[in-house]
Amino acid sequence: MEELINKDIQIAETIPSEYYVDRDIFENIKNKIVNMWHFSAHEDQLSENNIVPIRHSKELMGEAIQLTREKVIKSLSNVCTHRGMIINNEPSNSKTMRCNYHGRTFDLSGNFKNMPKFEEVKNFPRGSDDLIDFSTVRWKGLIFTSTKKTKLPSWIKVLEDRIGWMRIEDFTHDTNYYKKYDVKANWALYVDNYLEGFHIPYVHSDLNEILSYEDYETEIFEGGVLQIGIAKEGENAFQIPENSKDFGKRIAAYYFWIFPGLMLNFYPWGLSVNLVIPISVDRTKIIYQRYIDNPSLIEEGAGGDLDKVEKEDRNIVEAVQIGMSSSSYIRGRYSPSMEKGVHHFHRILTNI
Repeated sequence: MEELINKDIQIAETIPSEYYVDRDIFENIKNKIVNMWHFSAHEDQLSENNIVPIRHSKELMGEAIQLTREKVIKSLSNVCTHRGMIINNEPSNSKTMRCNYHGRTFDLSGNFKNMPKFEEVKNFPRGSDDLIDFSTVRWKGLIFTSTKKTKLPSWIKVLEDRIGWMRIEDFTHDTNYYKKYDVKANWALYVDNYLEGFHIPYVHSDLNEILSYEDYETEIFEGGVLQIGIAKEGENAFQIPENSKDFGKRIAAYYFWIFPGLMLNFYPWGLSVNLVIPISVDRTKIIYQRYIDNPSLIEEGAGGDLDKVEKEDRNIVEAVQIGMSSSSYIRGRYSPSMEKGVHHFHRILTNI
């Protein structure tokens, strides 16, 4: 069977416009991606609390999930096994979890502990009275969750090999920086836009003053894309150790995208985590969270004015969404030098 997206980018055509406007295609893709690995939090968010609800889990993973820390960090269902009540809406340092509806309690491993007025219930408790324990992966302080029992993600090794020298586990969560944006466009359009530096001179004038457009790099790997922004002379850049393959480069930003919609953007000041959440065929929610390494550098360099860049990107993808519903556009072509990340994304998207 011929693939929809040819593996040869020089002759390939982009995904058809129906991928951005057809509701059935959208629902089919969304039902597949909810069970994949998704970002939950940084361990610093559990430094003062034993329990942290994942605010974006229901929309992104289809489940209400909470992180708990006891001997290990777990991703547990946040839904009471009695009547389906949400157990925790706010972080807590409690040693147990108690449902506020009828008083059912659980320990931090999700095991059922107690239930008032259930003395006469036969064959109780059972395993189904415990909270579901979802798959959890930790890497250098970052916590990822999957609602499906699945193999460890191969992209963890990519991250380790490329930026394992960073002290990510020591980053601190910026509790005052949690931003949500509604974008009137299909989620895949937002990802398309992120995966190429092609548009930077035309859309992001300030960022173009910082990054060297001609030196912009894109690398693909299984399940993701890495883009590297090279700083112009005099602009902020990482202090890269000699044991890194990037030693000697003036890197202003590492932009990692992990399928389907996780963006890990590393700057000299720390990490911006962007979550792309499909809401409907023409509506997407973007969530920004920030984890700080060097607070004195936050306002500088490629990661200095993320709100402005976000607004510029939002305006572009919303305009493209309108064009995608036009009968005058079906498919386009790729720039082999600038859009190999988009080509890689489209090949993943059409083969899940």
